[in-house]
Amino acid sequence: MQNQAVSVDERELQARSMAEDVARRSYGKLVAFLAARTRDVAGAEDALAEAFVSALADWPRNGCPANPEAWLLTAARRKAIDGYRGQQRHNEAANEIKAMNDGLEAAEKHSQIPDQRLGLMFACAHPAIDAAVRAPLILQVVLGLDAAAIGSAFLVSPAAMGKRLVRAKEKIKQAGIPFVIPEREELAAKLDVVLDAIYAAFAEGWTDPTGGDVARRDLTEESLFLARLVVELLPNSPEAFGLLALMLHAEARKLARRTAEGEFVPLAEQDVGLWDSAMITEAESLLRRASKFQSPGRYQLEAALQSAHVHRLRTGQWNWPDVARLYDALLSITGSPVVAINRALAIAEVDGAEAGLRILEKLSNDPRLAEYQPYWAARAELFARTDKKEEARKAYEIAIGLEKDPVVRRFLQKRQSTLEF
Repeated sequence: MQNQAVSVDERELQARSMAEDVARRSYGKLVAFLAARTRDVAGAEDALAEAFVSALADWPRNGCPANPEAWLLTAARRKAIDGYRGQQRHNEAANEIKAMNDGLEAAEKHSQIPDQRLGLMFACAHPAIDAAVRAPLILQVVLGLDAAAIGSAFLVSPAAMGKRLVRAKEKIKQAGIPFVIPEREELAAKLDVVLDAIYAAFAEGWTDPTGGDVARRDLTEESLFLARLVVELLPNSPEAFGLLALMLHAEARKLARRTAEGEFVPLAEQDVGLWDSAMITEAESLLRRASKFQSPGRYQLEAALQSAHVHRLRTGQWNWPDVARLYDALLSITGSPVVAINRALAIAEVDGAEAGLRILEKLSNDPRLAEYQPYWAARAELFARTDKKEEARKAYEIAIGLEKDPVVRRFLQKRQSTLEF
């Protein structure tokens, strides 16, 4: 009896392990396939969730299937069809059932499930979907993260995030937003929206440099997974390569961003020995692949900037003119005041702090910068370099007041305390 009990436990463990593996690897693939014909993302998610519950009951008893994706797809299709029969009028249900059956027959005929995750991402990033919910929506429907985890990462209550996600899925259904990859002539513009959503998710995770917040740590990892997926599904998109390279460069420096005591360390002062060399090597390889297309874009330029900083700090070779030129190119593409600030700091390294201050002064009328901490920190740094101590003190005071991270706030306070009057 004891051996039998162990055997049952082992089967349950094996079944759970397989279910978790399929969920990680194929959740979005299955949701995309189920919902592509009906546009009912929520219905597909519900059906798939019930299919996973059925799997955990069936697989320990009857053994894990040779093709777990197909098993789950069949079970989910049945659950969805039951739902349509119970909730919709006969004609509507018949149409939904036919769409489900046709899709499954096509998948079985080719012995594999077509991967429509990228089409699902484009649907989630459609202009009809509110920009603020695109990244959370992609995280939920492609990766299966729940509203509580996503809300925690984006600093929104689970209830509020849940409502936003429900509204977005209903919008996809009601507007009939297609799950398609745009044609070549439209791809670049629409791909940018998908890449922006992925980067927004990564940036949320990036705000937790120590990895102490589980939700944010997972968000960073999942965003990297999404970026890799886009590269895999669109191997001829240099901007996808650029985004993944940028994210890898940033993630490679994670361990160096804080001291052992948790204090903030700016890039120029980081211990390069703590950087992840494998990630940096992969990022550099991606940039080389992107450059072959000779079609530079925002993410490629941002990744190239990270590469230039890494090269300077690793080799000790002064390359600020190259960095400034990259910022010139990036500013011409984005017009971003954030890029303009960083360009000013780069020019300050080439032509002196006064030159950088003149550029920052020209930006002072931009209302977006009035409460932007890095702008005031940059002004404070350059004022300090030009021995304008009172101006530096005031700029630091504003930057400190705007900073929400107590670790960065302490760093700015220490900078301010070094000013001698």
